[in-house]
Amino acid sequence: MTVPLRHMSVILQSIGGSVMTFKAVVRESRRSTRVRLQVRIEALGMSEPLTCGGETLVVNLHGALILSAVALRVGMKICIHVLLTDKRAIADVVYVDPEQPRHCGINLEKPENIWGLPSPPDDWHEGDAERAL
Repeated sequence: MTVPLRHMSVILQSIGGSVMTFKAVVRESRRSTRVRLQVRIEALGMSEPLTCGGETLVVNLHGALILSAVALRVGMKICIHVLLTDKRAIADVVYVDPEQPRHCGINLEKPENIWGLPSPPDDWHEGDAERAL
C-alpha cells in the first residue's frame, strides 16, 4: 500500500536575522509530521564513550534522521544537543542506513520540539504526544 505524501515549504526568519527553510512531509501513518530541517547537533554517548558532531536531515516531535560525524549503532543511547536552541534530549538510535552508516534514525525518550521550529506542524502537541504513549 502506498501512503500519499503532502509537502509544504515554509521560510522562517529567526530573531537574529538568519533564515531557516524547512519542508514538512506529511505521511498519514506517522505519529507526528516530519519536517526537513538542517540544524547542527552534538551527540554524546550515554551507554558508551562518544562525542561527535552532526546535523539533522529530517525531524519530528518523536525523533529525527541525523547525519553524524561517526557511525552509530542501533541500540545506542545518546544525548542530543541542538546547538541552535541549546536544548538537550535523551534518544535511542533505532535505525542505521546500511548503505550510509552515518545516517541514523533516533527516537526521543520524551516527544518534544527541541529542534527550534517556532511554528511546528499542528500535530506537534507535546502534552498530547505524552498522553498518547
